[in-house]
Amino acid sequence: MTVHHPARTGGQVLVDQLRAHDVDTVYGVPGESYLAVLDALYDVPVRMVVCRHEGGAGYMAEASGKLTGRPGVCFTTRGPGATNALVALHTAHQDATPLILFVGLVPRDHTDRHAFQELDLRGTFGTNAKLVETIDDAARIPEYVARAFAVARSGRPGPVVVGLPEDMLTDVVEVADARPLPVPQGGVSAEELAVLEGLLAAAERPVVLLGGSRWTDRARADVRAWAEAWSLPVAVDFRCQDLMDNEADVYVGNLGYGRAKALAERVREADLLVSVGAAPGDVTTDGYRALATVGGDEAGPRLVQVLPEAQPPGVVHRAELTLLAAPEAFGTAIRTLSPAAPVPWAERTKQARAEHLAARTPEPDGDPLDLGAVFAHLDDRLPGDTIVTFGAGNHAIWAQRFLTYRDGMRQLGPRNGSMGYGVPAAVSAAIAHPDRRVVSVAGDGCFLMNGQELATAVAEGAAPLILVLDNAQYGTIRVHQEREYPGRVSGTALGNPDFAVYAQAFGAHGETVTTTEEFAPALDRALACGRAAIIQLKVAEGRLSPGVTVASLRERGRAKG
Repeated sequence: MTVHHPARTGGQVLVDQLRAHDVDTVYGVPGESYLAVLDALYDVPVRMVVCRHEGGAGYMAEASGKLTGRPGVCFTTRGPGATNALVALHTAHQDATPLILFVGLVPRDHTDRHAFQELDLRGTFGTNAKLVETIDDAARIPEYVARAFAVARSGRPGPVVVGLPEDMLTDVVEVADARPLPVPQGGVSAEELAVLEGLLAAAERPVVLLGGSRWTDRARADVRAWAEAWSLPVAVDFRCQDLMDNEADVYVGNLGYGRAKALAERVREADLLVSVGAAPGDVTTDGYRALATVGGDEAGPRLVQVLPEAQPPGVVHRAELTLLAAPEAFGTAIRTLSPAAPVPWAERTKQARAEHLAARTPEPDGDPLDLGAVFAHLDDRLPGDTIVTFGAGNHAIWAQRFLTYRDGMRQLGPRNGSMGYGVPAAVSAAIAHPDRRVVSVAGDGCFLMNGQELATAVAEGAAPLILVLDNAQYGTIRVHQEREYPGRVSGTALGNPDFAVYAQAFGAHGETVTTTEEFAPALDRALACGRAAIIQLKVAEGRLSPGVTVASLRERGRAKG
């Protein structure tokens, strides 16, 4: 029997596929190349968040992918619109975040004629996406969209780019919708489990490292139960502090930038490293020096890798065992695995935990505005389901070191070191979860790369709290500069606006804090205002990170000669 389907424009078919894949929010900047999609969105319960820049829109979609594990969706127009979003593609590619970027293109009969805003989609995005495709036939939209969502989520997740020729979206076709494609989880065989158990039984100084993506609440709970049963010290990769409840007795800290020296030393001393979710990267291993490399003679811990795909991008380290499993599948397999006898490293785990607690306790820095005390107070005030976001820079060290990421909290930060991420990520999180507290920690340089998305927050009724650490410089680069060229300041100074007035101009709450005593009441007012808020924190002159100032770096640099 022939089944007849209603006639729909390509734009309507595309939007119906989004609904079939449970998409309720998309981010973008409008363009004439996908007007048919915008028109189709008018009639359906899919929220179109209109952003002020495609980079911000892309970051919002990427943050949504991090937060939910489902592909975030961004729409841009062709040419400059699409290329503005490339920064978010790079973030998703390096961070293993599911993301789909739909790009409106020139009409099909304008292709390859250097038409207005035409671009080579594969040439532009191919090295920063898992898949780049263009839909030339509206009848095949369901097929392409289903594949895009599956590819974005499968294996090591990442971004997919889908091109939409303008005239294709206005074609009228009769076609069935496509159901979402299944995404394999992998698994651990009984034989592999026995090998892992044997490696643990032979170890004396093991360390577990959690990283990557595809983590679920169940995966977190199962891996924690396994680690606690074995008294395994658990560290987390760069900007992955929400993978393990920081209040768990087995949690020993993060191995990102600004890590505790004691923890880095424990990884070097380990005889077994079990890395779950991703292969150890350059940040974790001090530029690939802490572990034995493929074909190298270096000593180091025996390595077990639990990966969602057969090989990581760039095979660097020698592994004793590689398990092809997403974190949830691994957690299911090892949750019930118990040690046959008391483990010999239990005391080492307690020591590592004590070292972590000491490292995360702020020490007074003597500044009029003591940022350690500020973040300790913030830590006490944050609910257990808070979402914390930040971009790239030394400002994030305070949020990474002095905030406790409890079970149920989430951390959204770019592992590719992308500035400008924190504000759009906070806006996205606050839109998705208006009932949860969302706090963004931004440097002054980082904030102004996408601070205009505060307008999006106000327009959408989202209420993130944004702390702007204002030290009037690109602090991270200044650190490197003072180490290598002490006293020769070039290209790192900033001239800043009054960020409190900036916030008020957008209709947000804005305050400036210059002393430690001013912060608590300012925080109370910001949290109670019911709308987006900025607190400008005037950092003491020369302060670059906890325990580090321009003067201290300059002295070390000159002593080095």
